[in-house]
Amino acid sequence: MGSSVARSQRKPESDRPSPNSRRVGFRAAPFDVVEASRRVWLERWEPEAASGMAVFTAILRSYQLLNDQVASVMRSHDLSFARYEVLAWLATDPESALTLSWISKTLRIPPATVTNIIDRLEEENLVRRVPHPSEARTTLAEITPRGRKIAMDATQDLNSIVYERIGLSEQQRGRLVDLLAQLRANGNEFDTERSNEVIQELGAREARKRGA
Repeated sequence: MGSSVARSQRKPESDRPSPNSRRVGFRAAPFDVVEASRRVWLERWEPEAASGMAVFTAILRSYQLLNDQVASVMRSHDLSFARYEVLAWLATDPESALTLSWISKTLRIPPATVTNIIDRLEEENLVRRVPHPSEARTTLAEITPRGRKIAMDATQDLNSIVYERIGLSEQQRGRLVDLLAQLRANGNEFDTERSNEVIQELGAREARKRGA
């Protein structure tokens, strides 16, 4: 009797939510908008325009999908992604402190917005402003112990809820990241000549900190 009730209550396979529909607040479109748009473009414009539009639209809609998931995690920690991003960089910096100008330039946040972000984080005792040790006119944002804990908790949730569950295999993720790196490099999104040098220096700073 119990087993028959259990079977009758079990949802048919077709009615069960798919693994990719578990996110709150984002509903599946009735059709593939990227493919539909590509076909419309092909009927009216050159193939290069159609494929370029499809790349842009695919990236945009993928961003909307993933951003919805990330925003849900951020809300659970009473953060915006911009505030989290600042905290995360501060938490991983060997000195636990960064200049406001570095934050603005690296994270592509306008200076006035960076000031507002730091104000909000400072009000919540997540960061504090401190003078630069060698540049009197420069201010550093330094993460507090509370800010470090919030950053760690939010990162753990992002990893388990969003990043680890992205619907691509490890190899597919690597190929996608490589393709997008080429797109960004061709668009002058970063300094291709100095990038490896800067990344190696960041790694060396972290290694020196661990060895100290």
